[in-house]
This record gives sequence, C-alpha cells and structure tokens, in this order.
Amino acid sequence: MTQHSRDTPQFYLTAPSPCPYLPDRSERKVFTHLVGDKAGDLNDLLTHGGFRRSQSIAYRPACDQCRACVSVRVIADEFRPSRGFRKVITHNADIVGTMRAAVPTSEQYSIFRAYLDQRHRHGGMADMTVLDYAMMVEDSHVETRIIEYRRRDADSGIDARGDLVAVALTDVLSDGLSMVYSFFEPSEQDRSLGTFMILDHISRARRLGLPYVYLGYWIEGSRKMDYKGRFLPQQRLAPTGWLRVDANGELPHEPQD
Repeated sequence: MTQHSRDTPQFYLTAPSPCPYLPDRSERKVFTHLVGDKAGDLNDLLTHGGFRRSQSIAYRPACDQCRACVSVRVIADEFRPSRGFRKVITHNADIVGTMRAAVPTSEQYSIFRAYLDQRHRHGGMADMTVLDYAMMVEDSHVETRIIEYRRRDADSGIDARGDLVAVALTDVLSDGLSMVYSFFEPSEQDRSLGTFMILDHISRARRLGLPYVYLGYWIEGSRKMDYKGRFLPQQRLAPTGWLRVDANGELPHEPQD
C-alpha cells in the first residue's frame, strides 16, 4: 500500500451544498491539508493560485457552473486612500493595532461571540465554542499572527492596553499579508472597523516591504463580499493570471504571476 508523504498535497472535492453568498446556487470546494515542513511554502503557492486557508486546510471554490468567486489582492504600495477611507482612518485615530503571536484569549472570544451573535447568527460559524475559536487561531502550520486593535488611553499613551475593539487573524506570506478572518465589537459598528482593519493591513504590508494584501474572494452582487472591490488598485485572479483593476476598470497589462 502506497504511503503518501506529509509534504505531498492530496486534493479532495466536497459534495454540493447551498451557496452562502448567492441565492439559489450551490457550492463545491477543492481542498487539501496544510501540514508538514513544507506547509508554509505550499500555502504561499496555493494562495497565489486563489486558495484560502482555514485552520490546517487550504481550499478554493470548484463550483460546476459558477465562477463568481474571484480572488483579489490589493497592490499595497500603490494604494492611496480615498476621501471616504481617510475619514475612516481619522475616525479611528484613537485605535492602536498590535501584531502578536497567534494565541487565543477569552477577551478575543468575547468579542468574537458578540460579533457572530449580532451579524452572523445564522451563518456556518454561529455555533462555535471557545474551544472551536482556539482551534481556529492555533491550528496553523504556517506563519500566522493575531493583530489586536485597542482603544488608546489618552492619559497613558500609545502603548496602553485599552479596551479591545477588533481582532484580525492574518497569515504572513512571502509576498503579502493574507487576512484569514477579522471581527470587531458590534457596538462599535459606526467606526467601520472592518474597513479600518483592511486599511491598516495595507499600511503594514507597505512598511514590511510586502507588495500585496490578500482579501479573499470578491463576489460581485453579494452584499457580504462586494465591498472588497473598493480597495483599488488591486489584482483579480482570472484564468489567464492576475489582472490589474483600478478605478477605470481592467488595464491592458499582461497577467502577473
């Protein structure tokens, strides 16, 4: 009986299930396990090919008659915030983000639970327990970080450990930051913290000398995913490769690997 190496990926296909983003459609995914010494390199390679990571699994849509899910990555060094984005940055000037080791805490879970109950109570993650959350954060064989966003204490300075208001679980790739999952305190929704975290990741990637921020899938017509198309310029993965998109639409550039 043949024994496959842990470093040799084996790919599997899920059964059809209802699509969570577009009505009256079904979805299928192709997936593989990210384990072994080469997990980081494999995650890099698969992310470049449109895969996403969830714990120790990399997956991408493999729907029979739909190609609505499009991988997008922001071109960090060329991104310039619009007037609306600058307002979000100003409104959150009292928020400080700190990148830490991917270690789950009860404080994070408290916000995660409130976020799910308020915004995704009927979603696939609605029943996640504190142990499930810990697995989501810790079950990674790649370079993963937690970014905690806290309210700055005006009396204590930038390093004060103020109230936690948002969290991002992020992979550090060879060419960018990949936002795996982010959530925020729902009572702070007027701050547009989801947008703020993406803007912060773009700034972090630029400071780290990384060219891209991977946002996952942009789905035109889906209220849950359409917002990702606002962060321009960006590249979208097409069958011929990554194509640049800016405010004027796709540019006639050669696909980029």
